[in-house]
Amino acid sequence: MTAFRTLDQADVKGKRVLVRVDLNVPMADGEVADDTRIRAVAPTIAEIADKGGKVILLAHFGRPKGGPEAAFSLRQVVGALVTVLDRPVAFVEDCIGPAAEAAVAAMKDGDVLLLENTRFHKAEEKNDPDFVAALAKLGDLYVNDAFSAAHRAHASTEGLAHKLPAYAGRSMQREIEAIESALASPKRPVVAVIGGAKVSSKIDVLENLAGKVDALVVGGGMANTFLLAKGIPVGKSLAEPDLVDTARKIMAAADKAGSVIVLPTDVVVAKEFKAGAEATVVSVDAVPADQMILDIGPKSIEAVNAWIDKAATLVWNGPLGAFEVPPFDKATMSAARHAASRKGKVLSVAGGGETVSALHQAGAADGFSFVSTAGGAFLEWLEGKALPGVEVLRVR
Repeated sequence: MTAFRTLDQADVKGKRVLVRVDLNVPMADGEVADDTRIRAVAPTIAEIADKGGKVILLAHFGRPKGGPEAAFSLRQVVGALVTVLDRPVAFVEDCIGPAAEAAVAAMKDGDVLLLENTRFHKAEEKNDPDFVAALAKLGDLYVNDAFSAAHRAHASTEGLAHKLPAYAGRSMQREIEAIESALASPKRPVVAVIGGAKVSSKIDVLENLAGKVDALVVGGGMANTFLLAKGIPVGKSLAEPDLVDTARKIMAAADKAGSVIVLPTDVVVAKEFKAGAEATVVSVDAVPADQMILDIGPKSIEAVNAWIDKAATLVWNGPLGAFEVPPFDKATMSAARHAASRKGKVLSVAGGGETVSALHQAGAADGFSFVSTAGGAFLEWLEGKALPGVEVLRVR
């Protein structure tokens, strides 16, 4: 496994430590609605503070249009930070300049300071050297604990690592170790479950995995495009006829690499997509012209679960059906629970927003070896792309 610099190599006592975290949390009525991302970075913050470091938090929040906007101020996250960390957290209304410099200068060892949204400066997303230098002026060390933003080469996610001694925080370290174990040096057989609505959103993922895994389970709406590619009509189902050739190329690449593409053999169909809709199970070659495929059927679930049983390594991204609306959640719930039941017998790594929601809905998240909350970064890793915020932490 490739070595990365971590907090184990960092001497933080008495040092100003710039810590990039992900505080882009959902809000409701001015309060943090889900503190999962805060809890994920809490161990890194606590470790640095307890070792006598001055913790200076950098984060973005939402998509402000290049200037301060009250709706995107990180001030509204301070209360949740204090609750999770169980320690005071100071706040300053800028991330560079005199106010930030004065706030940092006033810190004592073990203090925690949150700087204002880095995206209030357009230079953040441009990775502008002058902005990077202004941030670097505030710290002695840099720690990146935001894997979810590691696919972006921004000033606070990549640029700072070139200016200051740089290390992976504990959350980042766990992400890197889990994903490298799953695809960089996996135990075989490797099974990937890739679902979702459209092939177009995951072409790169499918192309990358087709030649790397032993079995590629294709589910969700994107499976319909693969069925079309095999000459199987899908009625009124969501599909992308213009990507039929792409699906055929992916199947050919998998075949050449000795990978098995697992498609449904039976499906759940209905005339309308709504909760409690009348649904029936049919063979994939008997989908009525006036109905749509909304989930995979019981025989297909058995096939997916059989591959999960064979797996030594399991990678999961995307649902197998329209899991948000019952009764079209059965396949996703069943397969997720089956995977969770193999805890300790399989290295199981899952990620992506819909995936995390589905695993929690199934009560299966704790049964996975690792569940990543990183959306774009996790997807780009599945695509085989190098993540700038990770690459810069490698030991050269």
